[in-house]
Amino acid sequence: MKLYYSPGACSLSPQIVLQESGLAYEPVLASTKTHQLADGTDFYTINPLGYVPVLELDNGARLREGPAIVQYIADQAPEKNLAPANGSFERYQLQQWLNFIGTEIHKGFGPMFKPDTPENYKPIALAALSKRMQWVDGQLAGKSYLLGEQFSVADAYFFTVSRWSGFVGLDLSGMPNIRAFQERMEQRPAVQAALKIEAKK
Repeated sequence: MKLYYSPGACSLSPQIVLQESGLAYEPVLASTKTHQLADGTDFYTINPLGYVPVLELDNGARLREGPAIVQYIADQAPEKNLAPANGSFERYQLQQWLNFIGTEIHKGFGPMFKPDTPENYKPIALAALSKRMQWVDGQLAGKSYLLGEQFSVADAYFFTVSRWSGFVGLDLSGMPNIRAFQERMEQRPAVQAALKIEAKK
């Protein structure tokens, strides 16, 4: 398998999950600025939408969209317990978290990163994002991870997007459970390995 990624992007999430899974894969750097690979390949030929992550299977088939990718990876390594079993109520709880993170948290950061966002709108967007993050902080009370004490692919996704807080001025000082979650995640060897790959650039 190949994972097309870009440092600092949401592709860190499947990078972490791949490290957790123990599955063999090749990380392939894709510039989101030039839309080229290191060998000059036009990234639009890999993903016509131009963004990461993309997971390419050994048979050439490709998956886009982080939530789909991380669930696929988890299902290839069921012994790692990265996602609840398909068809279980817990699996739908996982999907609930993945959808929430994608629509309410991930997309919530978008206006702060876009240069064409009106300056007077950014504080409004930041306040809305802060409310969502405060809700997650409450959900993490008394728990190590989003689904309880068992790490799941949703944790990799939330960890990835929560790391963007400092870049947009989102103050996490009043969200102790999120900060403890981040520290807990940073202790995981798979997270450290994924961050090391990203640091190579």
